[in-house]
Amino acid sequence: MSESESFQRSDLGAKSPWPHRLAILTAGATFLLILAGGLVTNTGAGLAVPDWPTTFGYNMFLYPWSKMVGGIFFEHSHRLIGSVVGLLTLALALVLWAVEPRRWLRWLGCLALGGVIIQGVLGGLRVVLLQESLAIVHGALAQAFFGLMASVALFTSREWNEVPAPLRGEGTGRLFRLSAFTTGVIYLQLVVGALLTHVGARLDAHLALAGLIAILVPRLGTRIFARHADQPRLVRPAVVLCGLLVLQVLLGLGSYVHRFTSVELPVVSTLGLALPVTHRLVGGLLLATSLVLALRVHRLRGASKAVARHGELPGRRVPA
Repeated sequence: MSESESFQRSDLGAKSPWPHRLAILTAGATFLLILAGGLVTNTGAGLAVPDWPTTFGYNMFLYPWSKMVGGIFFEHSHRLIGSVVGLLTLALALVLWAVEPRRWLRWLGCLALGGVIIQGVLGGLRVVLLQESLAIVHGALAQAFFGLMASVALFTSREWNEVPAPLRGEGTGRLFRLSAFTTGVIYLQLVVGALLTHVGARLDAHLALAGLIAILVPRLGTRIFARHADQPRLVRPAVVLCGLLVLQVLLGLGSYVHRFTSVELPVVSTLGLALPVTHRLVGGLLLATSLVLALRVHRLRGASKAVARHGELPGRRVPA
């Protein structure tokens, strides 16, 4: 690519709002897909449609709406939403490649496209091969893809094209390690949660990780509130993270009581479905929020290092 073409692409990428819009739209559709997946799992509708990629012999997109009843409604809706996510991810990858000046972000869009293809194939093979292990991997990868889309939305935002204010104070490296570790533990908890959901195994690990997260998130929030209260881009996600943790603990307690005790919950048929599905959704929001927080800490920490080396930040837009 010539220098003039590089400048043209940089200018186009900086001005075009479509990469960010598509990333937000894809992340939102992925959230709905996780919701649909939770409904499929917790209503037992995972095998309501016995064939794939067809639906009872029909082309998936031509299956009659009048026949979408009971478990077929949940399973087929899940497939349709998954197709929408796939098309949006394809559009995002193409737009990134067309206008995005940052090569690593263009390749990240390709990685997302590969991930959504693998996810679709895993979902189909789960139906064909009747393997619970594939359902576990399918559920874990869905949460990872949601986190990836949240990251792409952050990278394509106006914030990421501006020079960041340096992160003041000591221990910024420890703050990043704490935020990254918290994100990793949350994702591990989601993986163990998928294992518990599909095969009823490792409740002990799920509870132990829940206890660890209940320690890490308040510690992370307290550190940010005490030392970096002048950084709203850190304070806001820290507040959201702590609020989501409280909600997640309550949902987890309700799910535990419903599934593992003999206590009768009010409107048990409704709560028995709403609690685990919402628990999974909030888990995904915890992961995305923690990941965004860790990425912001990493970037602000890098700005602090630049100040330490050069004494000032360059007064220009940076494709970092």
